[in-house]
Amino acid sequence: MSTQPPEGAAKATRAAIDAYLARLSERDLDGAVQVFAESAEFDAPGSSAVPWSGLRNGREGVMTFFTTLHEYLKPEEFTVTHIVVDGEQGVIIGHLRDTVKATGKPLVTPFAAHVTVVDGKIARYHLFEDTHALHRAVTDR
Repeated sequence: MSTQPPEGAAKATRAAIDAYLARLSERDLDGAVQVFAESAEFDAPGSSAVPWSGLRNGREGVMTFFTTLHEYLKPEEFTVTHIVVDGEQGVIIGHLRDTVKATGKPLVTPFAAHVTVVDGKIARYHLFEDTHALHRAVTDR
């Protein structure tokens, strides 16, 4: 039994990540959401003071994450520095800078997103970022 993932899985994972990031850079939220599987699991852990934090399911949940995020934040910089792919698994690494609309405070954080791609669609997405800095920027504390 081989422990190596099929080469095709890695190509499909990279293609899904590239499509997702291209849609985000074009501010095409509908297109970005279509890269996710119908039953996708999207997790952006954070405090209860951060309205877009938490676990969401399906494309509708992914869209809710992005629309809520854009209600509260003014995006300024989203830079991807590395993409690592191993079969169906991928990790997107970078940093971002936003301004919280309600407080005017900057949010600057490194991030990593762990994605699982199944049948060419993102089935699972787990976001890692500085949730303490996010909480402070949102609550003005």
